[in-house]
Amino acid sequence: MTILISCNGPVKKKIVYPETKKGEVVDSFFGIKVSDPYRWLEDDKSEQTAAWVKEQNKVTFGYLENIPFREELKSRLEKMWNYEKFTAPHKEGGYTYFSRNDGLQNQFVLYRQKNNEEPEVFLDPNKFSSDGTTSLGEIEFSKDGNMVAYSISEGGSDWRKVIAMNAVTKEIIGDTLKDIKFSGLSWQANDGFYYSSYDKPKGSQLSAKTDHHKLYFHKLGTKQTEDKVVFGSDIIRRYVSGSVTEDGRYLVVSAAISTTGNELYIKDLTKPEDTFKIIVGNFDNDHLVLDNNGSKLFIVTNLNAPNKKIITVDAGNPGISNWIDLIPETENVLEPATGSGYIYAHYLIDAISKVKQYDEKGNLIREINLPGIGSASGFGAKRKDKEVYYSFTNYVTPATIYKLDPATGISEIYKKPNVAFNGADYISEEIFYKSKDGTRIPMIITYRKGMQLNGKNPTILYGYGGFGISETPVFSISSALWLETGGIYAVANIRGGGEYGEKWHLAGTKMNKQNVFDDFISAGEYLISMKYTSSDFLAIRGGSNGGLLVGAVMTQRPDLMKVALPAVGVMDMLRYHTFTAGAGWAYDYGTSEDSKEMFEYIFKYSPVQNVKEGIKYPATLVTTGDHDDRVVPAHSFKFAAQLQAKQAGDNPVLIRIETNAGHGAGTPVSKSIEQAADMFSFTLYNMGIKKLN
Repeated sequence: MTILISCNGPVKKKIVYPETKKGEVVDSFFGIKVSDPYRWLEDDKSEQTAAWVKEQNKVTFGYLENIPFREELKSRLEKMWNYEKFTAPHKEGGYTYFSRNDGLQNQFVLYRQKNNEEPEVFLDPNKFSSDGTTSLGEIEFSKDGNMVAYSISEGGSDWRKVIAMNAVTKEIIGDTLKDIKFSGLSWQANDGFYYSSYDKPKGSQLSAKTDHHKLYFHKLGTKQTEDKVVFGSDIIRRYVSGSVTEDGRYLVVSAAISTTGNELYIKDLTKPEDTFKIIVGNFDNDHLVLDNNGSKLFIVTNLNAPNKKIITVDAGNPGISNWIDLIPETENVLEPATGSGYIYAHYLIDAISKVKQYDEKGNLIREINLPGIGSASGFGAKRKDKEVYYSFTNYVTPATIYKLDPATGISEIYKKPNVAFNGADYISEEIFYKSKDGTRIPMIITYRKGMQLNGKNPTILYGYGGFGISETPVFSISSALWLETGGIYAVANIRGGGEYGEKWHLAGTKMNKQNVFDDFISAGEYLISMKYTSSDFLAIRGGSNGGLLVGAVMTQRPDLMKVALPAVGVMDMLRYHTFTAGAGWAYDYGTSEDSKEMFEYIFKYSPVQNVKEGIKYPATLVTTGDHDDRVVPAHSFKFAAQLQAKQAGDNPVLIRIETNAGHGAGTPVSKSIEQAADMFSFTLYNMGIKKLN
């Protein structure tokens, strides 16, 4: 598919935006007055807010429906999306379980298979709701595979329901547990399981603050009201999780007040009188119990090792002073997994995967021969498993599942998807550019072979830059469609992420947050200077923390790009910590209440407060979900209202509000296709594209 470009640009029609009333709310921060005229849009229970959402969608979809190639893009996307997809198998009891999607099913279906018998449907989330908006979340089997507990999310909400079932007979046991949030599930024998949640908030369950997380134990056959608090009754932590080791011996609890840094506790379940022992009693670093072999614990930590290392310690006396290095820190970031009695040390080298296999004494067995340059994930398995599965992908290679023999190190293809996309026709190159302060930043740029670099190629620049999350090469059908239309897709590995360990993360937090925006701006300038694209053909895109990135960059450098695509963004940085679990993000952001200095720093970049009168902002399509209880939609509502009120140019400012949808997890395939088609058609149309050939 080739783009035909018209230099005349899209037909400019005056958009009449819905009237958004202004209130008189003014806040005072350290003596500085800040008006918040659209505070009323924070009330998600208000009829006025609901009416505003309805009117905004009417304008947005009215605009999108008039883009001549919108339906063509959607049709092509459906065809490309329609291929069989699998997840790696895992053995539970006498069955092998795997998930499959026949192509356009809204949700993956969980199957099971006994020996070589025909697979049977175990759970079909497509039958949970008529519109496919109820998805399967966590699923956890008991150690013998006879029992299972699984969570479901309705409308994309972080608040879940949990159902327990006899896995053999598929008989539901007891009542459905409700109001469970940010929870794993972990069985103690077949008696019951551990889960985490908050007390149900007063007022709006969508936006009310949630601060006190607790770990509960649910005994099968009892009421949820009888569930006992195992951890958190007398100690307030924002995030608490509990998991039982594979051998059933230990309960490990992680507790945190923010998204970085956690305490670690352990309890011996074979000793009824045993109390929790402290492994780590502060929030200074990140720690995770990978596995155990008897009383020997294997822990991955970044204590005195910003790129992480693996240590061992005896569970009977697990304090930090007794830790022994097993796999020391290297110059590359470590993200390990365990399976079949081995440790798989997954390293990131400039955002590219490298995997080494170690035994439990720390001896290097071999480097795993990966099928190419890209991202490998998985490698987790039970101790008794004779094979380990992993997935490999990059921007032009659909995720392929491999089966690894741990004894020989030989991998073979287990499942390879048949996608209507020829990755051999494209180049995916990693380059390095310098940011404003001279820092060297990696970026992977993907485009069709033979493309002329003349500054006229429609380009999407994507970024995230926060919470130590690494952006590694991964295939997506929507990105593949963009490439097929003749577009360029670029991903910048900016600071704030985890590509180079905790130092890289910290370089994009709190009073260093501007580094993230500078890195992204410099990425755009590089693409323009090297003639990949120009300001007339550049779009910037990001979601959640990446939505903040787009909002900050488009308000700081509105001349840099033609189109801005902020999704479910954290846009009001002065108030983000007052909603749901937002206060947990303060490690990255700081808050407007911390100090006058911190307030002034945040105030300088907060997107909602930095939309200015008389500025020509890029064509903007803000996207959010009306049930997003992670980053509440008020962030996007207020940002869109400010832009519509102050936009000086003719570029459209629209907000697309998905109804009965949350932050993104579990989004039905049908909605994902519609969202991508709308985003790409809006982008191309505002770059002057008249038709696709």
